[in-house]
Amino acid sequence: MVRKPQKGFIQVLEGKQKSKQIEILYFPPEYTMEKSNSFSEIAIPGLESPYVQYVKGNAGSITIEAFYDTYEDGTDVREYTNNLSNLMNIDPELHAPPPLRFIWGMPSKEPFTCVLERVTQKFIMFLYDGTPIRAKLNITLKEFKMELNVREKSLQSSDKTKVYITKQGDSLWLIAHREYGNSSMWRQIADKNNIYDPKYLEPGTRLLIPSEE
Repeated sequence: MVRKPQKGFIQVLEGKQKSKQIEILYFPPEYTMEKSNSFSEIAIPGLESPYVQYVKGNAGSITIEAFYDTYEDGTDVREYTNNLSNLMNIDPELHAPPPLRFIWGMPSKEPFTCVLERVTQKFIMFLYDGTPIRAKLNITLKEFKMELNVREKSLQSSDKTKVYITKQGDSLWLIAHREYGNSSMWRQIADKNNIYDPKYLEPGTRLLIPSEE
């Protein structure tokens, strides 16, 4: 008796197949999750090592090896594997591949929203007529941001105030130019943060950058 498909672990979030859950015949025993950050080094004369300034978080990724077997049914295994590989196709409603949700073991308050970045299909058993009946798929899901997560929301207030951490060489004039495109708006930042000497900013200071509105 062939094993019945289990509940899918990838859900389509938008587009023509919205809400569809992709089924697999054998649930993966493991997956690998990767996340990294980018930092810049700020060299200061006289110091043995540079300051390190956080720049941004890079998109996370999850890799999975999925196994499909339709030997006992004698049917084409591609009827199942194509459900996954087709998620790389452009959705006619979105004009892009659809965003997905990886729903195995992810916290409900912060699920892993992603797109299918890569699929490698390896067919390893065939019927006498060449029909594949067993396959291994290596799948890479790339993090896809549709909204701010819980931690990012905590860095912004309801009036869209942003948070900026100062680094060596920063000035209010430079920050105002970077944030607003107008260096003369430095006083708006100074008032928000009770800064009385705009010429001196200590590296590592947490500044609130108010909205232009």
